[in-house]
Amino acid sequence: MYQRILIAVDGSKLSDRALREAIDLAKSHRGALRIVHVADEVTFNWDGEFGGIPEVVDSFREAGQRVLEQAQTQARNAGLEAEGKLLEIQTIGHRISDLIVEEARSWPADLIVLGSHGRRGLHNLLLGSVADGVMRSAAVPVLLVR
Repeated sequence: MYQRILIAVDGSKLSDRALREAIDLAKSHRGALRIVHVADEVTFNWDGEFGGIPEVVDSFREAGQRVLEQAQTQARNAGLEAEGKLLEIQTIGHRISDLIVEEARSWPADLIVLGSHGRRGLHNLLLGSVADGVMRSAAVPVLLVR
């Protein structure tokens, strides 16, 4: 049923739970797994006083690569080979959810798996939700893991 499963990870416990679910689905459906992490280099407060913007951007990428490597190791330990891909927001106006949906389209995925806190109301309105953005614009089913 789901032969190409895309899972977005951020290194959180909730993301790890969603990764375990994606691994289980990929194993039971004998599907391929693509693990993505989005490095958001634009939302950071660039007006603050600190040194070396290139070093900060590099640290975002390195942290993202570590998250991906840990997720790929977890998939390998479960008997799956999984592709990892670092996605980067480098332009104001792009959102994490947009990159995830675009990657799901271009790969192409049959299912997107995400962790979600399930927050609603004012909290979601003020902070936004990656899961909500993906659900609203994805052309494939989205599995939210709480």
